[in-house]
Amino acid sequence: MNALAAAGWGALAAFSLVIGAWLALRYRPSPRTTGRILGFGAGALIAAVAYELVPKGHVESAWDFLFVGIGAVVFFGIDGAVARKDTAQRTAGTPHSANRSIVLGALLDGIPESLVLGMGLSVGGTISIPFLAAVFLSNLPESLGATAGMREEGQQPRAVYRTWWGITAVAAACAALGYSLVQLFPTSEGRYVEAFAAGAVLTMLTNSMMPESFKLGGRVTGLCTVLGFAAAGALSLLE
Repeated sequence: MNALAAAGWGALAAFSLVIGAWLALRYRPSPRTTGRILGFGAGALIAAVAYELVPKGHVESAWDFLFVGIGAVVFFGIDGAVARKDTAQRTAGTPHSANRSIVLGALLDGIPESLVLGMGLSVGGTISIPFLAAVFLSNLPESLGATAGMREEGQQPRAVYRTWWGITAVAAACAALGYSLVQLFPTSEGRYVEAFAAGAVLTMLTNSMMPESFKLGGRVTGLCTVLGFAAAGALSLLE
Protein backbone atom coordinates (compact mmCIF):
# COMPACT_ATOMS: atom_id res chain seq x y z
CA MET A 1 0.00 0.00 0.00
CA ASN A 2 1.13 3.55 -0.69
CA ALA A 3 -0.15 7.12 -0.79
CA LEU A 4 -1.62 6.57 -4.26
CA ALA A 5 -3.72 3.66 -2.95
CA ALA A 6 -4.86 5.84 -0.05
CA ALA A 7 -5.91 8.52 -2.52
CA GLY A 8 -7.96 5.93 -4.39
CA TRP A 9 -9.78 4.87 -1.23
CA GLY A 10 -10.43 8.50 -0.33
CA ALA A 11 -11.84 9.15 -3.80
CA LEU A 12 -14.02 6.06 -3.56
CA ALA A 13 -15.53 7.17 -0.26
CA ALA A 14 -16.31 10.61 -1.68
CA PHE A 15 -17.49 9.37 -5.09
CA SER A 16 -20.97 8.84 -3.66
CA LEU A 17 -21.26 12.65 -3.72
CA VAL A 18 -21.10 12.50 -7.52
CA ILE A 19 -23.54 9.58 -7.60
CA GLY A 20 -26.00 11.54 -5.48
CA ALA A 21 -25.71 14.53 -7.82
CA TRP A 22 -26.37 12.31 -10.84
CA LEU A 23 -29.44 10.77 -9.19
CA ALA A 24 -30.83 14.20 -8.31
CA LEU A 25 -30.27 15.59 -11.81
CA ARG A 26 -31.35 12.47 -13.67
CA TYR A 27 -34.44 11.41 -11.74
CA ARG A 28 -35.49 14.68 -10.08
CA PRO A 29 -36.88 13.23 -6.84
CA SER A 30 -39.80 15.02 -5.24
CA PRO A 31 -39.14 17.36 -2.31
CA ARG A 32 -40.76 14.82 0.04
CA THR A 33 -38.48 12.02 -1.19
CA THR A 34 -35.45 14.29 -1.01
CA GLY A 35 -36.26 15.25 2.57
CA ARG A 36 -36.61 11.66 3.69
CA ILE A 37 -33.35 10.65 2.01
CA LEU A 38 -31.69 13.59 3.74
CA GLY A 39 -33.10 12.30 7.02
CA PHE A 40 -31.63 8.86 6.38
CA GLY A 41 -28.26 10.45 5.66
CA ALA A 42 -28.46 12.53 8.83
CA GLY A 43 -28.97 9.37 10.85
CA ALA A 44 -25.98 7.73 9.16
CA LEU A 45 -23.83 10.75 10.01
CA ILE A 46 -24.94 10.64 13.65
CA ALA A 47 -23.87 6.99 13.78
CA ALA A 48 -20.53 7.83 12.18
CA VAL A 49 -19.92 10.44 14.88
CA ALA A 50 -20.98 8.11 17.69
CA TYR A 51 -19.26 4.90 16.60
CA GLU A 52 -16.37 5.95 14.37
CA LEU A 53 -15.26 9.52 15.10
CA VAL A 54 -15.51 9.85 18.89
CA PRO A 55 -16.26 6.39 20.33
CA LYS A 56 -15.34 5.98 23.99
CA GLY A 57 -12.51 3.58 23.22
CA HIS A 58 -10.71 6.22 21.12
CA VAL A 59 -10.95 9.02 23.69
CA GLU A 60 -7.99 9.24 26.05
CA SER A 61 -8.81 12.52 27.77
CA ALA A 62 -11.66 14.96 28.19
CA TRP A 63 -9.40 17.41 26.39
CA ASP A 64 -10.02 15.43 23.21
CA PHE A 65 -13.46 17.01 23.12
CA LEU A 66 -11.81 20.39 22.71
CA PHE A 67 -11.31 19.43 19.08
CA VAL A 68 -15.03 18.69 18.75
CA GLY A 69 -15.61 22.30 19.74
CA ILE A 70 -12.91 23.54 17.37
CA GLY A 71 -14.54 21.69 14.48
CA ALA A 72 -17.90 23.21 15.36
CA VAL A 73 -16.49 26.73 15.60
CA VAL A 74 -14.62 26.40 12.29
CA PHE A 75 -17.73 25.21 10.47
CA PHE A 76 -19.89 27.89 12.11
CA GLY A 77 -17.39 30.61 11.26
CA ILE A 78 -16.86 29.63 7.63
CA ASP A 79 -20.57 29.07 7.06
CA GLY A 80 -21.31 32.50 8.51
CA ALA A 81 -18.64 34.15 6.35
CA VAL A 82 -20.10 32.56 3.22
CA ALA A 83 -23.57 33.69 4.26
CA ARG A 84 -22.48 37.30 4.79
CA LYS A 85 -20.74 37.36 1.41
CA ASP A 86 -23.97 36.52 -0.35
CA THR A 87 -26.61 38.19 1.82
CA ALA A 88 -28.25 39.88 -1.15
CA GLN A 89 -29.24 36.46 -2.53
CA ARG A 90 -30.11 34.76 0.72
CA THR A 91 -32.55 35.08 3.57
CA ALA A 92 -32.36 33.05 6.77
CA GLY A 93 -33.89 29.61 6.46
CA THR A 94 -34.23 29.53 2.67
CA PRO A 95 -33.33 26.36 0.73
CA HIS A 96 -30.35 28.22 -0.71
CA SER A 97 -28.95 28.68 2.79
CA ALA A 98 -29.37 25.02 3.67
CA ASN A 99 -27.90 23.78 0.39
CA ARG A 100 -24.81 25.91 0.75
CA SER A 101 -24.29 24.73 4.32
CA ILE A 102 -24.68 21.07 3.35
CA VAL A 103 -22.06 21.45 0.61
CA LEU A 104 -19.74 23.18 3.08
CA GLY A 105 -20.44 20.44 5.62
CA ALA A 106 -19.55 17.76 3.05
CA LEU A 107 -16.21 19.51 2.46
CA LEU A 108 -15.32 20.14 6.11
CA ASP A 109 -16.43 16.63 7.01
CA GLY A 110 -14.72 15.00 4.03
CA ILE A 111 -11.28 16.46 4.71
CA PRO A 112 -10.73 14.94 8.19
CA GLU A 113 -12.58 11.75 7.24
CA SER A 114 -10.19 11.25 4.33
CA LEU A 115 -7.20 12.00 6.54
CA VAL A 116 -8.44 9.31 8.93
CA LEU A 117 -8.85 6.80 6.09
CA GLY A 118 -5.30 7.44 4.91
CA MET A 119 -3.87 7.27 8.43
CA GLY A 120 -5.68 4.00 9.11
CA LEU A 121 -4.34 2.47 5.91
CA SER A 122 -0.80 3.55 6.79
CA VAL A 123 -0.97 2.20 10.35
CA GLY A 124 -2.87 -1.04 9.82
CA GLY A 125 -2.24 -1.79 6.17
CA THR A 126 -5.99 -2.12 5.52
CA ILE A 127 -9.01 0.15 5.20
CA SER A 128 -11.77 0.09 7.81
CA ILE A 129 -14.60 -1.22 5.62
CA PRO A 130 -17.37 -0.23 8.10
CA PHE A 131 -16.02 3.33 8.29
CA LEU A 132 -15.62 3.49 4.52
CA ALA A 133 -19.19 2.25 4.05
CA ALA A 134 -20.58 4.71 6.62
CA VAL A 135 -18.85 7.63 4.88
CA PHE A 136 -20.04 6.47 1.46
CA LEU A 137 -23.58 5.95 2.74
CA SER A 138 -23.85 9.33 4.43
CA ASN A 139 -22.34 11.25 1.49
CA LEU A 140 -24.98 10.03 -0.95
CA PRO A 141 -28.05 11.74 0.57
CA GLU A 142 -26.02 14.83 1.43
CA SER A 143 -25.22 15.29 -2.25
CA LEU A 144 -28.66 14.28 -3.47
CA GLY A 145 -30.43 16.70 -1.18
CA ALA A 146 -28.12 19.64 -1.83
CA THR A 147 -28.11 19.01 -5.57
CA ALA A 148 -31.91 18.98 -5.70
CA GLY A 149 -31.88 22.40 -4.06
CA MET A 150 -29.11 23.68 -6.34
CA ARG A 151 -31.16 22.56 -9.34
CA GLU A 152 -34.18 24.47 -8.06
CA GLU A 153 -31.99 27.56 -7.72
CA GLY A 154 -31.18 27.33 -11.42
CA GLN A 155 -27.61 26.11 -11.25
CA GLN A 156 -26.44 24.32 -14.38
CA PRO A 157 -25.55 20.60 -14.17
CA ARG A 158 -21.97 21.35 -15.19
CA ALA A 159 -21.52 23.68 -12.21
CA VAL A 160 -23.15 21.17 -9.86
CA TYR A 161 -20.88 18.33 -10.99
CA ARG A 162 -17.85 20.60 -10.76
CA THR A 163 -18.66 21.23 -7.10
CA TRP A 164 -18.90 17.54 -6.18
CA TRP A 165 -15.96 16.41 -8.31
CA GLY A 166 -13.90 19.13 -6.65
CA ILE A 167 -14.75 17.82 -3.17
CA THR A 168 -13.95 14.27 -4.35
CA ALA A 169 -10.53 15.42 -5.55
CA VAL A 170 -9.88 17.15 -2.22
CA ALA A 171 -10.86 13.94 -0.38
CA ALA A 172 -8.41 11.90 -2.46
CA ALA A 173 -5.60 14.35 -1.78
CA CYS A 174 -6.32 14.36 1.95
CA ALA A 175 -6.31 10.56 2.13
CA ALA A 176 -2.89 10.54 0.50
CA LEU A 177 -1.75 13.25 2.91
CA GLY A 178 -2.98 11.25 5.91
CA TYR A 179 -1.04 8.20 4.72
CA SER A 180 2.12 10.27 4.20
CA LEU A 181 1.86 12.00 7.58
CA VAL A 182 1.96 8.68 9.42
CA GLN A 183 4.94 7.58 7.35
CA LEU A 184 6.79 10.80 8.20
CA PHE A 185 5.59 11.02 11.82
CA PRO A 186 4.86 7.49 13.10
CA THR A 187 3.61 8.81 16.46
CA SER A 188 0.94 11.02 14.88
CA GLU A 189 -2.62 10.23 15.98
CA GLY A 190 -5.86 10.58 14.09
CA ARG A 191 -8.22 10.99 17.03
CA TYR A 192 -7.95 14.78 17.05
CA VAL A 193 -8.74 14.86 13.35
CA GLU A 194 -11.75 12.61 13.98
CA ALA A 195 -12.96 14.85 16.82
CA PHE A 196 -12.67 17.92 14.58
CA ALA A 197 -14.76 16.17 11.93
CA ALA A 198 -17.36 15.27 14.56
CA GLY A 199 -17.79 18.90 15.60
CA ALA A 200 -18.19 20.11 12.03
CA VAL A 201 -20.68 17.35 11.22
CA LEU A 202 -22.83 17.92 14.32
CA THR A 203 -23.03 21.65 13.66
CA MET A 204 -24.00 21.13 10.03
CA LEU A 205 -26.63 18.55 11.02
CA THR A 206 -28.23 20.84 13.59
CA ASN A 207 -28.16 24.04 11.53
CA SER A 208 -28.92 22.73 8.07
CA MET A 209 -29.40 19.09 7.19
CA MET A 210 -31.95 18.01 9.82
CA PRO A 211 -34.16 21.14 9.66
CA GLU A 212 -34.17 20.93 5.85
CA SER A 213 -34.97 17.21 5.86
CA PHE A 214 -37.94 17.70 8.22
CA LYS A 215 -39.19 20.69 6.26
CA LEU A 216 -39.24 18.69 3.03
CA GLY A 217 -40.03 15.19 4.27
CA GLY A 218 -42.44 15.76 7.16
CA ARG A 219 -42.88 13.61 10.25
CA VAL A 220 -41.81 10.39 8.51
CA THR A 221 -38.32 11.91 8.33
CA GLY A 222 -37.80 11.00 11.99
CA LEU A 223 -38.22 7.32 11.17
CA CYS A 224 -35.87 7.65 8.18
CA THR A 225 -33.25 9.22 10.44
CA VAL A 226 -33.45 6.31 12.86
CA LEU A 227 -33.14 3.85 9.95
CA GLY A 228 -30.03 5.65 8.73
CA PHE A 229 -28.54 5.56 12.22
CA ALA A 230 -29.32 1.85 12.56
CA ALA A 231 -27.85 0.98 9.16
CA ALA A 232 -24.59 2.86 9.70
CA GLY A 233 -24.34 1.66 13.31
CA ALA A 234 -24.72 -1.94 12.21
CA LEU A 235 -21.98 -1.46 9.63
CA SER A 236 -19.63 -0.15 12.31
CA LEU A 237 -20.06 -3.39 14.29
CA LEU A 238 -18.90 -5.55 11.37
CA GLU A 239 -15.26 -4.58 11.88
